[in-house]
Amino acid sequence: MILSFMGTGTSQGVPMIGCDCQVCQSSDPRNTRYRTHAHLRLGKLNIQIDAAPEFRLRALEMGIPKVDLVLLTHGHADHIQGFDDLRQYCDQRGGEAIPVYSNADGLSRLKEVYPYAIRDKAVFKSYPAFRAIDMPQVLELGNEGRIYSTVQDHGRFETLGFVFEEASSGKRLAYFTDCSGVSEEAERLAKGADLVVLDGLRPMAHPSHMTIGEAVEAAQRIGGSQTYLIHMTHHIDHGKVDTELPEGINLSYDKLVVEA
Repeated sequence: MILSFMGTGTSQGVPMIGCDCQVCQSSDPRNTRYRTHAHLRLGKLNIQIDAAPEFRLRALEMGIPKVDLVLLTHGHADHIQGFDDLRQYCDQRGGEAIPVYSNADGLSRLKEVYPYAIRDKAVFKSYPAFRAIDMPQVLELGNEGRIYSTVQDHGRFETLGFVFEEASSGKRLAYFTDCSGVSEEAERLAKGADLVVLDGLRPMAHPSHMTIGEAVEAAQRIGGSQTYLIHMTHHIDHGKVDTELPEGINLSYDKLVVEA
């Protein structure tokens, strides 16, 4: 199981437009953050988790070879505006639609933004095609493994969290972004996972995201072997904050690739 962090920032990205703070002017490449999205190799499957506006750039830089299915955590702009650039991966499938799994709100937003792509097969070569599918509580992936889903609170919205289980290795990965806390159900699903990825926005309180402190507490309750925090604002100086975190909990950064 290999996870590639394609982006680890918020909807504004870091550096932020028009900001001259220390982090936005930093020369540390770990303080440059595209909007949050990730790519997972699970067995022989390549799974895309969200597609931020910078998806195309990251796919080229990181050599993403294919996309077998997409998981959309929710329909906010910073997680969905890169979907049109999945069209090349549709071409690789002979124009066959890429399955996109999400909740009702996420799929509704997908259809609103990309009405021309909601079809079983691309209408022309090099056009995108998406098959919108309600995410079940457990998505069975045959010999490759399975994905568990759980609903999360995100202020006035709900997002999906995922726990991946790889059949060949038995390894487990929990991925919880854009959430104000980790529910009892999510904690139960993620308990003792080999790799845990948690929303950790900033030190100060926020109505729809976990703070760094809240994310650390959630990580300690889950008890995973290694935890990485994502979706960070320009209030987070990687070089400083990462050294202050407990053992086994670290900040992620763009283009980080980890194997569970």
